[in-house]
Amino acid sequence: MAFHDVQFPADISRGASGGPGFSTDVITVRSGREKRNVNWSESRGSWDVAHGIKDQVQLDRLIAFFRARRGKAHAFRFKDWSDYRLARQTIGTGDGTTKTFQIAKTYVDEGGYATVRDITKPVLTTVKVWKAGVLLATGYTVGGLTGVVNFTAAPADGQAVECECEFDVPARFDTDSMKVSVEHYNMFTWGQIPVVEVRE
Repeated sequence: MAFHDVQFPADISRGASGGPGFSTDVITVRSGREKRNVNWSESRGSWDVAHGIKDQVQLDRLIAFFRARRGKAHAFRFKDWSDYRLARQTIGTGDGTTKTFQIAKTYVDEGGYATVRDITKPVLTTVKVWKAGVLLATGYTVGGLTGVVNFTAAPADGQAVECECEFDVPARFDTDSMKVSVEHYNMFTWGQIPVVEVRE
C-alpha cells in the first residue's frame, strides 16, 4: 500500500462523525471484578464521511477520490476537524548535538495525566518553529511526510524547541465498495463510508 500525499476533500471531512478509539479486552470474573487488557498503546481514529456529502458535486469528487485510492489500497491525508491544530508547544530541548526533533502534540487532562502523539503529516504552510523563544524564519526544514524538524545547526544545550502547526492524519478508506443509490436527478442515498487512521 502506498501513501498518496493528497488531502481528502476538507469540505466533506468537515461533516464526518468519529474520532479516536482504543482496543481493550474486558474480562469479568464470577466475583464481578474485572481484568482489562490494553491492546493498543495509542489511539486510532475512525470516521464515517457519508454525512459530509451535501450535493452531487461533492459526491462526484468523492467518487473520483475513492477511485484514485483504489478503495482500501492507498492511504491519504485526512483532516480531523475535531483535532487538527497544534498550539505552540515544546517538542524538545537542545543538547548542542541533536539536530532533528519530531513534531508532537502533548495532551494533558485535568488529573495531570499526559499522552504524547507524534505529528507526521503537518501542513507545511502553517508550521512555525521557535528556538529559545525566538521565532525562526530560516535555519531549519520540516519533513511534510514525517513531521521531523531538521536544524542546520543544533540548538544549544538547554534551548527549548517549540512548534505550532495544523496537521492531517494518515488514513485510508475501510471499504472497497461505495454503495450509492440514486433516487432521481440530484437526489441520492448512501450507506456508511468508513475511513480509518493508518499507523506508521
